[in-house]
Amino acid sequence: MRDNDVLPERTPADSDTVAEPAFARVKRYLKAGLAEQRWPPGSRLPSEAQLVAQFGVSRMTAGRALKELQAEGLIDRVQGLGSFAAALHRVSSTLTIRDLQEEVESRGHRHRALVQHLATERADAALAAQLGLAKHSRVFHTRIVHFENDEPLQCEDRFVNPACAPDYLEADFSRITPTRYLFRHTALWRAQYTIESVLPTALEAKLLGIRPADPCLIMVRRTFSRDAVITLARLVHPGSRYQLSGEFNP
Repeated sequence: MRDNDVLPERTPADSDTVAEPAFARVKRYLKAGLAEQRWPPGSRLPSEAQLVAQFGVSRMTAGRALKELQAEGLIDRVQGLGSFAAALHRVSSTLTIRDLQEEVESRGHRHRALVQHLATERADAALAAQLGLAKHSRVFHTRIVHFENDEPLQCEDRFVNPACAPDYLEADFSRITPTRYLFRHTALWRAQYTIESVLPTALEAKLLGIRPADPCLIMVRRTFSRDAVITLARLVHPGSRYQLSGEFNP
């Protein structure tokens, strides 16, 4: 996009959206434009200043929308130059962080969460290294079982850096998922994943209502702000009830 291009005016639908956070509204607009190839690969997106003027949001809010698109691999950000639509081959190979509750409800099913563990703990050396903290630092720990139509779908074991989300343990995780809470209260910059098919621990098998010998798809994910690790999560899914899939539209 050229600096003298005129951005579209806000529509009534934009201004009437009440429940949607401001950063999500900006992100939705940009994501739709990328999907429609309003900004082809390599072209410049609106700057933070242009988004602030168009949507009437803070620079931090506009920046968060751009950061999340970068974390999803949809755009590249170059210091001093701006944000650019990513190459198609990079978009096709990315994983998107999705809220499990949103995913379940999008299928017309009911999501329920059982909070099995919620506490402040001291990190051992291995955990501290993963979170970029000193040994014995204070961390938040939650273990939650997510259900789809009353069938266990995921055991989520998560550690959170208190510096990034100081009120994390005060959230009602029977009503809001940790993923959705952290989306709203932290500035996600990037994420790392590992995915493998392995056997669950005895506790995970019990919580998921499966046999210890039943294979599971396990994702270990770390998310980062610009200068710190936000969270480390182990997400365990019964292999018979979960699959990874994606879609690529050139």
